[in-house]
Amino acid sequence: MEKANWSSPVAGFIILGLSDHPGLEKMFFVLILLMYLMILLGNGVLILVTILDSRLHTPMYFFLGNLSFLDICYTTSSVPLVLDGFLTPRKIISFSACAVQMFLSFTMGATECVLLGMMAFDRYVAICNPLRYPVVMSKAAYVPMAVSSWAIGGTASVVHTSLTIQLPFCGNNVINHLACEILAVLRLACVDISINVISMGVTNVIFLGVPVLFISISYVFIIATILRIPSAEGRRKAFSTCSAHFTVVVIFYGTLFFMYRKPKSKDSLGQNKEDLSDKLIPLFYGVVTPMLNPIIYSLRNKDVKSAVRNLMSQKCFTR
Repeated sequence: MEKANWSSPVAGFIILGLSDHPGLEKMFFVLILLMYLMILLGNGVLILVTILDSRLHTPMYFFLGNLSFLDICYTTSSVPLVLDGFLTPRKIISFSACAVQMFLSFTMGATECVLLGMMAFDRYVAICNPLRYPVVMSKAAYVPMAVSSWAIGGTASVVHTSLTIQLPFCGNNVINHLACEILAVLRLACVDISINVISMGVTNVIFLGVPVLFISISYVFIIATILRIPSAEGRRKAFSTCSAHFTVVVIFYGTLFFMYRKPKSKDSLGQNKEDLSDKLIPLFYGVVTPMLNPIIYSLRNKDVKSAVRNLMSQKCFTR
């Protein structure tokens, strides 16, 4: 007997996007296109300087390079489809293409959750145990930490994507969203999705609850250590090394807590509810956050700004 998803008549999905708000489509197309170009430029420059500048060959900037690469991959997996949807009302996407996008998006999001926790541990060791920092955060430690972040995120994505694509959709193929977002696809299933809801809840605990708890505890120790520094200048420098990461954590997890809540139930008429805010919140997470990350990490970071200036001067000199 064939699997449920292949016995389903759904061969592809129709993505509504903002077709219910046609007046917003052109404005958001221009806005998101500009943001996407800024994401590619800002994160691309960060990756280049962390590779080319030997002064940035440290665990913190290694993790930052991974974060920038994650942001580029995540936006590239969804933004081109979103932009195309603004130009093509009721965009049609194949079942397999939708599955690939769900997998890539979930992988990047889950990986970033773990990676931000790793970065918090790096800051904890740097401030609370500075003498042991070179030993604890050696290359033999921080490279496997980054690799494990990718592996854990990818594994979780395989599980959730597999559970989703095996569901029967019974011809209900209209995704009332901007892209193939996994929660929006789950709402189309014509069977009980309790297993998906439970697995999503467990994932929320693992990728939201545990990292946030770990990061919070790390920052309690970090703040306590900083407050014990006698000089105001020393406290200021210590805070400056953590402020960028803390800001990114607040924006990233704050948006995810709203985005990955329990999938909505169908209403009494069997229709799926999805208002404009439910579409714009994931958009904020998927576009605005990756655009802000390089800005946040560069504004008060003298090393990054100096590396960018050196890179630009080298380009100008070679010309």
